[in-house]
Amino acid sequence: MPSHTATKRTDPTPAEEALIHVLWINAGLSCDGDSVALTAATQPSIEEIALGALPGLPHISMHWPLIDFECGPEHGADDFLEWFRKADRGELEPFVLIVEGSIPNEKLHAEGGYWSGFGNNPETGQPITTSEWLDRLAPKATAIIAAGTCATYGGIHAMAGNPTGAMGVPDYLGYGWTSKAGIPVVCVPGCPIQPDNLSETITYLLYQATGQAPMIPLDDNLRPTWLFGHTVHEGCDRAGYYEQGDFATEYGSPKCIVKLGCWGPVVKCNVPKRGWMNGIGGCPNVGGICIGCTMPGFPDKFMPFMDEPPGGKLSTTAIMPYGTTIRALRKITGNTLDTEPRWRRPGSKLLTGAVRTW
Repeated sequence: MPSHTATKRTDPTPAEEALIHVLWINAGLSCDGDSVALTAATQPSIEEIALGALPGLPHISMHWPLIDFECGPEHGADDFLEWFRKADRGELEPFVLIVEGSIPNEKLHAEGGYWSGFGNNPETGQPITTSEWLDRLAPKATAIIAAGTCATYGGIHAMAGNPTGAMGVPDYLGYGWTSKAGIPVVCVPGCPIQPDNLSETITYLLYQATGQAPMIPLDDNLRPTWLFGHTVHEGCDRAGYYEQGDFATEYGSPKCIVKLGCWGPVVKCNVPKRGWMNGIGGCPNVGGICIGCTMPGFPDKFMPFMDEPPGGKLSTTAIMPYGTTIRALRKITGNTLDTEPRWRRPGSKLLTGAVRTW
């Protein structure tokens, strides 16, 4: 009988055929909340991005710890990390790097040790720090996305009194840093991130990387302008109450919640308009105050939470006389408009003002 010898498959894997690789490092100081949040994206969904379901979207391969199948007791982590090693060796072109979590200052260790790492060096068996991965991969990346407030501006871990010297990716690389494609660090803040804000930004950069979109428009703090160009207040359903000087004094009220500690009038965020998941939810929409998590000054400059902001005290005091007057005038106008015209009655006379010509 003829013998049958098993042959090793040599066909390229989908990852090897990918036009663009997306490398995700979640080893900064974080809770992985941004990874979890992205699974809720719907406009577009992460599945649509990964499967190339959108018109013109390039074929990509996601190397994301949250969903990657390259795991298990035998070579799992090494197989996963090999994509990052390939990128380091210049064998992965092009790739987009996504960083989740703040970057600790590893230069603080005079006697060795480290704050955070991502895999081990195969030659030494020692951990490779997150900052070292940034040093290695940043010069080779087509674009870098800082996902979530920790990665963008340092977030909770970078607040006053922290022992790690944590900072955001732009702080580490420099706000003037640009990739080899000329793209600055793209910051998509949020604690956690609004899912569609991140999926939409990823999609934009994939189109840009293939010459289908112009340079991504960013503000001075490297946020996409179309997502963070307006304040929470401008998109909030409660903004009309503010204008009328009608403020909530307890949670559960539908009125403006500035006096309960909401920083919405000055915070740049689109959550009230976009919602949280599939257009539903979002902090002020469900009665929660805005604590400014998309801002570079978060959290230090917004504490203590749940106290009326200093600027809020001045603005609400100033608007009270105006708001009271406006409410009174609108009540009069409203009562007038809430009554039907007098000619809409049965009778023998035409009262509409029309002149008969017959």
